[in-house]
Amino acid sequence: MLIKCVPLGAGQDVGKSCVIVTVGGKNIMFDCGMHMGYQDERRYPDFSYISKIGDFTHAIDCIIVTHFHLDHIGALPYFTEVCGYDGPIYMTYPTKALAPLMLEDYRKVMVERKGEQEQFSVLQIQKCMKKVTAVDLRQTIKVSADLEIRAYYAGHVLGAAMFWVKVGDDTIVYTGDYNMTPDRHLGAAQIDRLEPDLLITESTYATTVRDSKRVRERDFLKAVHNCVAAGGKVLIPVFALGRAQELCILLDEYWERTNLDIPIYISAGLTMQANVYYKLLISWTNQKVKHSYVTRNTFDFKHVTQFERSKIDAPGPCVAFATPGMLSGGLSLEVFKHWAPSEANMIVLPGFCIAGTVGSKLMAGRATKIDLDKRTQLDVRCQIQQLSFSAHTDAKGIMDLVRHVAPKNVVLVHGEKPKMIVLKNKISTDLGIPCYDPANLETVEIASRCAVKVRASEQFHEANLKISEQQRTPDVPVEENHKQLEIIESLDLSQLQTEVHHFQLPHARGGIPVNGFVVMDNTSRIRVIQPDEVSSELGVTEHHMSFSCVCPIYPLLDAEEDKPFNPRGPSPIHLNASEDSLQGAPVDMEHVQEEEPSKKRYRMDLQRHLSLDLEREPVFEDSAEEGYRFKSSAANRDIFGPPKRVPGGGISLDINATPDLSSPAESPSNGSTSHLGILSLWPAHIQEQLNSLSLLRVIYLCLVKFLGEHVLEEKHDCIECRSFRISVCPDSPFPNDLSTRVDHRRKPAVMLLCEWSSEAQVLADRCLDVLRRLKLKL
Repeated sequence: MLIKCVPLGAGQDVGKSCVIVTVGGKNIMFDCGMHMGYQDERRYPDFSYISKIGDFTHAIDCIIVTHFHLDHIGALPYFTEVCGYDGPIYMTYPTKALAPLMLEDYRKVMVERKGEQEQFSVLQIQKCMKKVTAVDLRQTIKVSADLEIRAYYAGHVLGAAMFWVKVGDDTIVYTGDYNMTPDRHLGAAQIDRLEPDLLITESTYATTVRDSKRVRERDFLKAVHNCVAAGGKVLIPVFALGRAQELCILLDEYWERTNLDIPIYISAGLTMQANVYYKLLISWTNQKVKHSYVTRNTFDFKHVTQFERSKIDAPGPCVAFATPGMLSGGLSLEVFKHWAPSEANMIVLPGFCIAGTVGSKLMAGRATKIDLDKRTQLDVRCQIQQLSFSAHTDAKGIMDLVRHVAPKNVVLVHGEKPKMIVLKNKISTDLGIPCYDPANLETVEIASRCAVKVRASEQFHEANLKISEQQRTPDVPVEENHKQLEIIESLDLSQLQTEVHHFQLPHARGGIPVNGFVVMDNTSRIRVIQPDEVSSELGVTEHHMSFSCVCPIYPLLDAEEDKPFNPRGPSPIHLNASEDSLQGAPVDMEHVQEEEPSKKRYRMDLQRHLSLDLEREPVFEDSAEEGYRFKSSAANRDIFGPPKRVPGGGISLDINATPDLSSPAESPSNGSTSHLGILSLWPAHIQEQLNSLSLLRVIYLCLVKFLGEHVLEEKHDCIECRSFRISVCPDSPFPNDLSTRVDHRRKPAVMLLCEWSSEAQVLADRCLDVLRRLKLKL
């Protein structure tokens, strides 16, 4: 299913948050805010994108508002009462209680004080709020048959929430604004590991990692104290809800500890009303505020009083909290005009300021003159202090949230474009999650997972979904012939050391191999059944498809035996013969006469040591130049040259080309092959009793060394695993299609019949790759 995400606002920008998500035929609007930096039609999202004819009720299935800040809810009365949307609206209980206060305060500032045209009336605000359905945290609301939502605690401000939305099998998480760090009156954001298909997150501080909260609080208190101690006035422009309460708590506690007698003012009206709601909604605050509520309400400030306009020009130091934040208008801008020309005063900007506001101009650098509007310019001589008391999370918090929620895709909104690009690359690189940062009206299309609910048969569960399964013990061959047992036991390659990594069979996700068939009956119900159930379930005849091939294992030819392993080394020698037996063996006298005395002494000395080491295990060491070399544990010297047949008798295997494990289907290229000699020293009387089963044992041990102990299982007369089987061919003539593959110029030491079904193709390819390189030397 396809998920479409289109920001109507806050796309590569901060302000007028509004995101439309289309999934499963549902259109959901997240937030409906206004831009504080514009005073024209750009202040609202472009609602014409939703419907050209203005039928917004049928175009939008529901609106979800995350919190009461104007850049998230400021356009809601306009959209419902002016544009005509009459569908469901969801927000938390505190947001529904506090949103009318914010909207009414904004209307008064814009209309009654600035004289702008009214965008919506008091009555329209009330009608808008009546359409809102309040939700509690972690309460699942079923909007329609296949659309449900759930709210999670976001911190940031009182009542702020992240929303999880599910449409069919697709899920989306929209964070709104959130804070991953607790403060003095709110806790940190809390959300489950939801693993949604899409996470839409704010990115206000996409590249900022803030200092510790304690350091920021200390710097703030020090700056304020120094200013008022010198007789200056401190203006802190804040929004009525959120940072105002946070900083009031901080200053009130500091004034209590230091016994300062300097007034702290907070703008009357909206902020005082908001404090009443904070007292009523204690359950949405942090644990410290809840525990102290029994003895004292944290929002009953001892040193904070109401601020009136008559006190703007009053003599003496003071601290004033004035709304709105960002110095975008209202009382805060009026006080700024009076206090900015004095060098003794100070302006503290505690949070983010949207571009175009007076606050953003002050944050841009040291300014001596500020254009308040087209006709008014103000001299600024006061101190400007910028401290990050923003309730938005920083870059580290965003990464922590994305890592915890574990989404399939991420979309960044509510941020500045250059910083969003940095964060997008970090999420894609560090977390490996596709990340997007669309601009306003730019569409992002995301293909979501398609989950299908199926029923599994009882046999399927028993065969495939066991939590733990005991390791199967391979069958131990039991031979009635004790001589045959002696032959098998005499070959022990358990100490063979190689650097080859063991081959592992592919497994399903989670390490549980699953094998079954998906069927659908007449009622369109989908079921998973065992392969054994398919024929009876569907009423068809069962067919089996298998593959087989003959793999001849040839002995070494004389030419191959005489070919030296290392042309630069000494002449080949007899590995499993004693010095006495060598004396009776045919010797190339011409070669011996040409041999230098030093080489002869070296060869005889080496043979003498080897004769003492016949019953010991061979030890192999890795050599960068020559591949694998045999090293005698007694002589501790290298032997250059392949094993040769001698009168003493014996059998050895020579793997003259080690398979490349990274590409099992290809043979190693010339010049890159390694040589590995696997030596088995058997007495001559045992060699005479060798048969096909003994050779099969040798081949099994060789395969184990390359593929691992638990890949193959040794049976009495075969080697098998799952649907793969290796056995010795009978003496009867081979079928025509197989006999053409046998080299009749040489008699194979053993003919192996390999059989497998299609599900064992990977294992078969690997085993055959090893078998093609085996050569027996008798």
